[in-house]
Amino acid sequence: MLDLYDPETYVAGTPLAEFARLRREDPVHWQPTPGGDGYWMVLRHADVVRVSRDPETWSSARGFVVIEPLTEAQLGMMRFTLLGMDPPEHAKYRRMLLHSFTPRMIAALEPRIRAIARGIMARAAERRDVDFVEDVAADLPVQVIGELLGVPPEDRPKLRAWAAQLTGAQDPELNPGGDAAAPEASIEMAMYAMGLAASRRGKTGADLTSVAVNAEVDGRAMTDAEYGSFFVQLATAGNDTTRNLLSSGLRILLEQPHALALLRGDPARIPSAIEEMLRFEGPLHYFRRTATRDAELGGARIREGQRVALVYTSANRDEAVFTEPDRFDVARDPNPHLSFGIGEHFCLGAALARLEGRVFFEELLAAFARIEPAGEPRRLRSNLNNALKSLPVRLHAA
Repeated sequence: MLDLYDPETYVAGTPLAEFARLRREDPVHWQPTPGGDGYWMVLRHADVVRVSRDPETWSSARGFVVIEPLTEAQLGMMRFTLLGMDPPEHAKYRRMLLHSFTPRMIAALEPRIRAIARGIMARAAERRDVDFVEDVAADLPVQVIGELLGVPPEDRPKLRAWAAQLTGAQDPELNPGGDAAAPEASIEMAMYAMGLAASRRGKTGADLTSVAVNAEVDGRAMTDAEYGSFFVQLATAGNDTTRNLLSSGLRILLEQPHALALLRGDPARIPSAIEEMLRFEGPLHYFRRTATRDAELGGARIREGQRVALVYTSANRDEAVFTEPDRFDVARDPNPHLSFGIGEHFCLGAALARLEGRVFFEELLAAFARIEPAGEPRRLRSNLNNALKSLPVRLHAA
């Protein structure tokens, strides 16, 4: 039986066959961990939805959203992230940022996102042989989230490096320092954000830093230190998950030439294809909740305080919801995938990620008449992030 906790398991790809077996036989599965404890893996779509819609029973704040236990200092840093909040605090802080993510505000970003994407394609065309993950896919989200957060262009490479170290914390190639290095990256990013917050406090501005540090929730503004934690989550979530979508999306299309031909022939299909990419190869394997009381779920009796992992990459292949779930279908409709979550914690940046994905693939297919694999893709060693760390390709300009 596969060890579904071990990050090494995911280097070969998402263990879809094991997930399918467990959905049939043991849909809320007890997964032991090396310390002698364990956690529950929630594998069916309906059960993931049920947990996500009941934050009173299944807390994000208690223990945060990763399976690994965090120190009290780390939990203190997570207290001011949207991911680590429960109602009613979550809604209050989310509301503070909603104006920046309205459909009108997101639509207004398209010309700038398209200009950034075209610049990326032009630079890639000059090189021809590229690592698509690092040389192409990674650049768009860091430039976009950097602009939204008000990070100067010259500082965005640091932002990208910190985020990569955090999401690559379980991969020794990307994070040679091991477990101790990832918190260090988090602290460095938070310290940078504190300086950014101090420079924007008391000043008007449309960037998210200015909005957040000058807003009040329950009569008080965030301190610089609190904004540091807030920033780390926004910067990391807005960077690496979108990079995962773009790079995994191309890998899927290279393996599905019929789908790639459909998109070339009819770019209007790209938004539907983005949804199918998100379902087929979601950027995150799971997020954790913690039971606030004894509960029953999918036939399992879960005790107060136990950890529960909502396994999105399993729920997105649930045969009870998706016809032929292992088939990539750019026209799939409906497509109720859970890669953006559901309920209280539905991804604040979902519309932005969809816009970035659409513009990116429109510009990619317009710029290159042919894209060929130039080596084997390599996956990140992680039980949390479903990501490629390398995708060598050869680009042929249109």
